[in-house]
Amino acid sequence: MTRTLPALAVTGALVLGATVALAGPSAAAPSGRTTTSSATDRADRTATTDRVRKTTGPLVIAHRGASGYRPEHTTGAYELAVALGADYIEPDLVMTKDGVLVDRHEPEISGTTDVADHPEFASRRTTKNLDGVATTGWFTEDFTLAELRTLRAKERLPQIRQENTLYDGRYRVPTFEEVLALREKLSKEYGRKIGIIPEIKHSTYFHAKGLNPEAALIKAVRKHRLDTPKAPLWVQSFELTNLVELRTTYGYRANEVFLAGATGAPYDLVSKGDPRTYADLLAPASLKRLSRTIDGIGPDKNLVIGRRADGTLASPTGLVAAAHAAGLKVTPYTFRAENTFLPTDYRVGSDPADFGRAVDEVVEFMKAGVDGVFCDQPDICVTARKDFLGQSE
Repeated sequence: MTRTLPALAVTGALVLGATVALAGPSAAAPSGRTTTSSATDRADRTATTDRVRKTTGPLVIAHRGASGYRPEHTTGAYELAVALGADYIEPDLVMTKDGVLVDRHEPEISGTTDVADHPEFASRRTTKNLDGVATTGWFTEDFTLAELRTLRAKERLPQIRQENTLYDGRYRVPTFEEVLALREKLSKEYGRKIGIIPEIKHSTYFHAKGLNPEAALIKAVRKHRLDTPKAPLWVQSFELTNLVELRTTYGYRANEVFLAGATGAPYDLVSKGDPRTYADLLAPASLKRLSRTIDGIGPDKNLVIGRRADGTLASPTGLVAAAHAAGLKVTPYTFRAENTFLPTDYRVGSDPADFGRAVDEVVEFMKAGVDGVFCDQPDICVTARKDFLGQSE
């Protein structure tokens, strides 16, 4: 299986010194770097200053880091993401048995770590009810941080991203504190302010187990002086209760994003018998009410531009206009370059792992007015932004 990289993504990865920022002009400083190698070589090179170009335009948010090129939620993925031009990095936050926020996509970690290869933890494999779904594996809340430190990260999608498996076992599971420190280090190294957009995962689930991710998050972001309205910080969640409580209980002052799936409902509402679905919450009147608490929405990208029955890209839905009318930013997820994730009319060839017309897809969403894009391959979204702004060479 081969991976075909779009020419623009390989040769056009100018790291823009963007003034773009959801949180205001302070969220990025004018500077820039370039990398000009293949995707698999970039992590081993230091990006060098080439030119400075100020621009405005949608944010490029590195979804779990440069997760299209490295195992997700690792320091290597975040470092590469910034080298490729990401404005923001995104850690997903779950909790350990001893109450430490760590960076994993889900509390169940068999798909993203080598825990199954550790016989000393075999007895901890179990089945739990995770937001109403029976889920079997190993769970972060059953491990102390010291125990998690013995595990190593691995690629979550090895059949699609075989090249990423080269980096299996190279990185440990980072804590949120370590990612915050890395953000500061990378901001200094690149001469531009890198933003961070953490997602609190499964808040209701963790609270039921006596853990409090919101309290731990507030403590961490205040330690790093990020709890201000203009800080390059956005906290996101697929639940509503914790976003409200961050404001009312903890006095949180930075920005919030309410994430929304294409189907279903927030589990905190489901658990309380509240019938509202994501569709209900994204209706114009609801968005206006939500704007009293949140600053933006992060919808499944199919809610911004849907797909026709044949899988081709359709027309914008009007969600962006409705959100903007309510004073909210819109940052849809997730843009991935592989054919298997693209609309059928943006695929190239028949191999699901090959890259298709990902740059063109992202441009269409930027034309629809989005304020940022969550990308597994940030360099491709940087290139799309240049095309959208008419800055390509």
